[in-house]
Amino acid sequence: MTQHTRPADPPTPDTFITPVDHVFVRTHFGKHPELEPSDWSLTIEGLVDRPIELDLPTLLSLPRTHLTAIHECLGNPLHPDVPTRAVANLEWTGVPLSAVLDLAGPRPEARHVWLEGADTGSFADEHDIAYLKDLPLEQARAEVLLATTMNGEPLLPRHGFPVRAVAPRMFTTNSVKWLTRIVLAAERPDHLFTTRLYTRVHPGEATPRPAREIDVNSKLLTPGHVRAGTTELAGRAWSYTTVATVEVSVDEGPWQQAVLEPRGTHPTWQRFALEHHLTPGTHRIRSRATDSEGRVQPPSGARNEVHELEITAT
Repeated sequence: MTQHTRPADPPTPDTFITPVDHVFVRTHFGKHPELEPSDWSLTIEGLVDRPIELDLPTLLSLPRTHLTAIHECLGNPLHPDVPTRAVANLEWTGVPLSAVLDLAGPRPEARHVWLEGADTGSFADEHDIAYLKDLPLEQARAEVLLATTMNGEPLLPRHGFPVRAVAPRMFTTNSVKWLTRIVLAAERPDHLFTTRLYTRVHPGEATPRPAREIDVNSKLLTPGHVRAGTTELAGRAWSYTTVATVEVSVDEGPWQQAVLEPRGTHPTWQRFALEHHLTPGTHRIRSRATDSEGRVQPPSGARNEVHELEITAT
């Protein structure tokens, strides 16, 4: 089985917008493609009335919009229940996918959008494959952005330069980097990264679903060493929908409701904080989020299990 090592993720700072240097990086094939802007193009084909190919200046001439959104990795698709909490909150600028699809004219029988990146290689014993994801057409039209900037700066090569899809409220496996091809189709593609990996069976169900909408989750961001006494235990929480409450437990004590910042109009994360008196020594801190649909982080055994860390008060 082909496996690639990667450096450890940078620390997540307790800031509303995550600095680019603190954003995690994932590549399936061990390296990312190096694309020249002058050579890049995006084709839109399949069940469309007008197959087209756009160069970068043409794409950039289309109306652009801004989006701030949570950006979370599902984790290793070969180990989907292992928590990673690789997460960031980012500002994107780009062209709505709907504007590009309108240029091509989707046919009535089109039901799915296939998004293909320029990255190719071997993964899970399959070779010479391109990275490919798919979304329902109506969902993709309504939400997906073809982004060219992150936090106001052009995308870096490791983050998908020159253009990546951004699918807000979905795991980043759906936000295809180095985007070069869009296909409209009546059916989903049978592909390693669409129907064989990045699927999961939800509790109480028997049939795997595509891993799309993010779970309710939280991440404690209090430093590992703090002053003894009254201390702020803080972090960030997020979900496919709005987070309703976050609770914090100290040293197996009762769950205490933290102060939770509201979410605005964009699908961002929300800060939570609890003031608590810590005696000198090591303490076990846990956080548990509940969203507006009543979903709660499970205690263990899932990728979004209750977050836990140890901190030392001196």
